[in-house]
Amino acid sequence: MIAIKRVYDPPSRTDGTRILVDRLWPRGIKKEEAHVEKWMRDLGPSNELRHFFGHDPTRWQEFRRRYLAELKRPEVKALLAELEGLARNGTLTLVYSARDEEHNQAVVLKELLEKQLSKR
Repeated sequence: MIAIKRVYDPPSRTDGTRILVDRLWPRGIKKEEAHVEKWMRDLGPSNELRHFFGHDPTRWQEFRRRYLAELKRPEVKALLAELEGLARNGTLTLVYSARDEEHNQAVVLKELLEKQLSKR
């Protein structure tokens, strides 16, 4: 199972393995408060894409398209494979900091991972 959760929400036992998927460390959160197993900053959208999107829901579809293209980069392949392995072996929670729970990179990553897992 793959879940997504804001880093500002309290962790729970049902979260399983928590992986932070933001390019930047979340504001106001100390590393020990985040309760993440790993920070995969290279899975976060590029700085250019983050600035383009600016959390504007009207840009969501274009953000999603560009972000999926970024996730095809060779250097990201191993990180995605690691997430797939974690999801196959238990609950994986993709942790993010955005306020918008419907329009953020964790939503896109979850969809991509679920699609890849269903093919296998």
